[in-house]
Amino acid sequence: MANSEHYVIKMKDIVKTFPGVRALNHVDFELRKGEIRSVVGKNGAGKSTLMNVLTGIYQPDNGEIFVNGKMIKPMTTEKARKLGIAYVHQHSQLVPALSIAENIFIGDLPKNDLGIVNWNKVHDEAILQLKELGLNIDVSRKVENLSVAEKQILEIAKALFANAHTIILDEATAPLPKEDVKMLFGFVKRMSEQGVAFIYISHYLVEVFDICNTVTILRDGEKVGDFNTCDLDQQELIHLISGEKVERFFREKVELSTETVLEFRNITKPGAYEFINFSLKKGEIVGLTGLEGSGKAKLIRGLFGLEPFAESGEVYLENELFYIKDSEKAINQGIAYLPRDRHGLGIIGARPVSENITLSILRKLVNHIGFLILKKEKIHVEDFVDKLGIKTPSSSQLVQFLSGGNQQKVVFAKLASTEPKVLLLNEPTQGVDVQAKVEIIKIVDQLSRQGVGVIIVSEEIRELLDICDRIVVMFKGKISREFDTKNKNTTAETVLMAIEGEA
Repeated sequence: MANSEHYVIKMKDIVKTFPGVRALNHVDFELRKGEIRSVVGKNGAGKSTLMNVLTGIYQPDNGEIFVNGKMIKPMTTEKARKLGIAYVHQHSQLVPALSIAENIFIGDLPKNDLGIVNWNKVHDEAILQLKELGLNIDVSRKVENLSVAEKQILEIAKALFANAHTIILDEATAPLPKEDVKMLFGFVKRMSEQGVAFIYISHYLVEVFDICNTVTILRDGEKVGDFNTCDLDQQELIHLISGEKVERFFREKVELSTETVLEFRNITKPGAYEFINFSLKKGEIVGLTGLEGSGKAKLIRGLFGLEPFAESGEVYLENELFYIKDSEKAINQGIAYLPRDRHGLGIIGARPVSENITLSILRKLVNHIGFLILKKEKIHVEDFVDKLGIKTPSSSQLVQFLSGGNQQKVVFAKLASTEPKVLLLNEPTQGVDVQAKVEIIKIVDQLSRQGVGVIIVSEEIRELLDICDRIVVMFKGKISREFDTKNKNTTAETVLMAIEGEA
C-alpha cells in the first residue's frame, strides 16, 4: 500500500445538530494518502452525516476541515470536487442512455475550433484514460448495458479523471453479487497502491476486513475509536459498533404443518432454470441460495410477476393451480415480495410511514364512497409499528429519514398487511446494521409462526442457517442440493461447497 504520514483529510471537533438530534458530537477523522479506511456504525450512528460534512453537503455547527494540510472554510460541494474529494453513491449517478465515453466527458466534451464536439477525440481519449487505470473496456457500450460493478468502477474512474485523491464509497457492494465484489475490490486496491485514498462505508463487516487497512467506529454520533483491522476480529468489531454484545438469533425447531402452501412442479425457463421441483409448507422457512446467475432470484421474481415466468411446468398455491399474470394478481392471491432494492422498489421515501405501510391495502381502509377511514388506518399503522418495533417519531415521519433497518421494517409491515400465504424475501437483511439484522430475522420467524410460508433468497449462508428450516441450493439453473438445517452435518462449509458446485 502506498501509505505515508501525509494526511489528505483531517476533520477536527466536528459537531452537527439537526432538530432534536445531535448527529455528530465533537468527531475527529483522519485519512492518509493511499489508505483504505472504513467508517462503520449502526444506522443513525453518523456515518453519512460525517461524509456529507466532508463533501460540503452539510455545514458543521463547529469544527475544522483540512485538505492536504490546508483548512477549508466553508467547505462546499464545488470546493470538495475541485479539491479532489469524490463521493460514489450506492445508486449510480451515470446517464444510462449515454455511452461510457460520453459519461466520462459529460459536461466537458472536447470540441474543435467551430465548437463542434470532436467525437473521435472523445472515443480515443476515453480508451487512453481507461487503459491508464488498467481497464480495457469498449467505450462505445451504453452504460445501461453495464453490470452494477462495472458502473461502480466507471464512477471511480470518472472521479480519478477529475484528479480525485480521496474517494468515498457508500455501500458500494450492496447491490453486487460476490464475483463482482472481487472485481471492484481488485480495482480499489490497485488505485490505493497508486496513492488514492478511499473511505469505505458498509454494513458488510466481512468486507471491511477484506479491503480496509483501518476502521473508524461511530456510535450515536460519537467516535468510539480508530483501529487497524488486523488488530480486530468480527465479533470485537460488532461489540464496538453496538456497545453491547449482539446475540445471534437461532430459530427453534418447530413442528411444521403437513399442509403444503406452495409447490413447484417441473418449472422450466430455458436459460434461467429448469425442472424445479420443491414444495413449501405452511409456516416453513426455506432458504434459496446459489451463485449469481444460478436462477434463484429469477425464479421468485417470475413467481411474483416481475418478469416472464416459466415456459413449462406448474405452480400450485394451496393445492390450486396458480397462473402467474402480474404482481397485483400475486398479491391478491396471497403472495407478497420484498425486493432486493428497498430504495427503488420497496419504499416511497418522500411519503410518511403510515402511507407506506397501508399502500397495498388501501381498498380495505376506505368507506363505501371511497374515502380513507383515517381512524382505521391509524389503528392499523400503530399496531404494526408496535409489533415490529419500528423506531419513528410518529407515523407521519417521512420514511427517507428513518434508519435502514427501520425502513426495512416498514416494508415488512406493508407486506404483512396483505396477510400473505407466501412471503418471498430477496436479500432481506441487505444494507442494515448487525442489530437490525437480528431484529428482521426475528420478524421473519414471527410471521412464519402465524402460518406464513417463507422463501428467503440470500447469499448470507450463516443467516440462512440461523433462521431456515431447509436450505435449497441452485447451481446452473437446477436444484443441486437440499439441506435440513437442524442436521448436525449441515454447516456453512457444506452449503458453500454445494453453492460452488462441489459434491
